[in-house]
Amino acid sequence: MKTTKEMIKDTALWAGLNKPDARIEDADIVVFGMAFDAAASVRKGSADGPRSIREYSVFVTPTTEDFEVFDDLKVVDIGDFEGDDQELLFAEVEEQVERIAKAGKFFTMLGGDHSVSIPIYRGLDKGLGKKFGIIHIDAHFDLCDSLDGNRLSHACPARRATELASVDGSDGIYFVGIRSIEMDEVEFRRNNPVHVINAREFSAIGVREAVKRVVNHMSKYDCVYITLDIDCLDPGYAGGTGTPQFGGLSPRQLLDFLRGVFALPIIGFDVVEVAPSLDSSLASTFAARKIITECWGHYWRKNAD
Repeated sequence: MKTTKEMIKDTALWAGLNKPDARIEDADIVVFGMAFDAAASVRKGSADGPRSIREYSVFVTPTTEDFEVFDDLKVVDIGDFEGDDQELLFAEVEEQVERIAKAGKFFTMLGGDHSVSIPIYRGLDKGLGKKFGIIHIDAHFDLCDSLDGNRLSHACPARRATELASVDGSDGIYFVGIRSIEMDEVEFRRNNPVHVINAREFSAIGVREAVKRVVNHMSKYDCVYITLDIDCLDPGYAGGTGTPQFGGLSPRQLLDFLRGVFALPIIGFDVVEVAPSLDSSLASTFAARKIITECWGHYWRKNAD
């Protein structure tokens, strides 16, 4: 098995778009991983998500499902951030994201458990210098103040985002696909505005209305970030994840929703909680790969016009 350092030197990565010797400043898209799952509360395995997604990124073409070709995109994969000390690791990633944001680069982060979105938000808070919105696509709110005594748990990234100067509290986050809630989050919702389209309502109103609601709310921001937990999908489609929840979105719903919200000024996205060891079919890995390439297609389409 190749190491991460060996993998990111491979020009076949990311449908042959990887430019391993290019600088971040010369890239269209910057990719990095966070091989960390120590903050997961149920089942671990997502630390291996970045490697698995990269490994299978060589078996696709630089095209969308509508057969558009985006082979002119320059992707720079800078590898994985790893470490056992969560606070030190997050500080390193925060600094890197600040640099990427200041350079105005679109980026994709591969998780890791969902706690790894916390340093992303902190880096954007420092690097953008303006308000930004967050679209949180997930089975869970992740609004807990702490879980098992850890305020950097995978149950806490949305809560930590609400504390940042560049995020309008909970009003700056739109939750999609939710179908589970902790008692801590019940109390938070009683005292704060929480914008949500849960999985049941999503199915009832349809993709077009869901897109309309999210775009209308988020259009006040010049920058919008998407965080996507693979467990937003029903476990029948992506069972390789730490905390699957029955009754989730379908792949078609998710892909169509993502296409719609790219009408917003999306500056980057992450795909987290892919745990290949929890599903021998690697359905979650392949789902993540498809999500990433379609989102890159949406980015390319907007910038090609």
